[in-house]
Amino acid sequence: MSPVGFVWANLHRRPVRTYLTLCSVLIAFSLFVLLRTLAVVFVGGNDLASGSRLVVSGKYSIIDSLPISQQRAIAQVDGVDAVTHQTWFGGNYQDPRNFFPKYPVEPRAHFDMYPESVIAPEVLEAFARTRTGAVAPAELAAKFGWEAGDKIPIEADIWPMRDGNRRWEFDLVGTYTFKDEDGAQPVFLFNHDYFAEATGIRGIVGWYMVRIAEPQRAGEIAKAIDALFEHSMNPTKTATEDEYSRAFAQQVGDLGLMANSILSAVFFTILLLTAVVMHRAFRERVPELAVLKTLGFSDGRVALLVLGESLLLCLFGGLLGICSAFVLTPVVALFLEFLRLDFELHWPTVGSGLGIALALGLVVGVPPAVAARRLTIAEALRRN
Repeated sequence: MSPVGFVWANLHRRPVRTYLTLCSVLIAFSLFVLLRTLAVVFVGGNDLASGSRLVVSGKYSIIDSLPISQQRAIAQVDGVDAVTHQTWFGGNYQDPRNFFPKYPVEPRAHFDMYPESVIAPEVLEAFARTRTGAVAPAELAAKFGWEAGDKIPIEADIWPMRDGNRRWEFDLVGTYTFKDEDGAQPVFLFNHDYFAEATGIRGIVGWYMVRIAEPQRAGEIAKAIDALFEHSMNPTKTATEDEYSRAFAQQVGDLGLMANSILSAVFFTILLLTAVVMHRAFRERVPELAVLKTLGFSDGRVALLVLGESLLLCLFGGLLGICSAFVLTPVVALFLEFLRLDFELHWPTVGSGLGIALALGLVVGVPPAVAARRLTIAEALRRN
């Protein structure tokens, strides 16, 4: 029997205990990969000079509305090519689980701002002309079976109509697609004029989208925009789309810190659990180890067999956990889609996961391995 086969057979002395421990390690490393990726997504990369679009939102909170009068002033800032606005609408379609982002927008200005969104000219024209008109991403329309001409009911949670009615109805005039699905913004869009008229709230918007000609001047232009309103009743904070998406997510808390805190607790528990399991397995096998030494196994070889059990358990569990994280990644990415965050596993995270699995195996395996090396035949048989 090979050493690996011998180690695997020893792990099956108590199969229920082994597989329960393996499942615990699997879950721990699946959480590690997913949560570490989540933390990297929310705290990584905040370079102001990294894009051609800026987002202008309220200085103290991104949920603060801004006066629409600021749009003209922003458009006059040196380096600004175009400005339009968006507002978070919320609400759901038929069921709270059918969530997708919805924005009231300026139809022509919106699609001019997002050249990566592809819409037929006649659909855009119908969208701009139709008071209750709306367009949806083709994928979203296919998911719910929508076709042009359908009325789409949305139950509002933030913006009721001025008569108190929360049921909005939009006329779907068509769909739009994306040149590149990666990083696309799949949003249900409807006419801002209808939104302002139906709510009776005119003159405010959620945030401004600003296109700039020179991305390398992003920081300079952002400061110039904020300086315009620094002493006004509505000061602003200007950032790249990347920064804004992270700020939006941070409204629920410091997700990076929460992810790291959860991981610390999980791995501390797994460390204790695995250490107890390996210690018990060693104590149960003391007589067998004495027999192995009697048969001619060296102290070092016996110690390696004991250490191998710990390494095999932790590495195999860690590998299964990482594989399960790859399976779950598309599901998590779907939930983060509306934040325009690219949730994708990276090899450094996978490599660090395997490294931690190796370190865990060594930490919990070295003490019993050292004890096995020092074990004398007479002492082991007397203890038995």
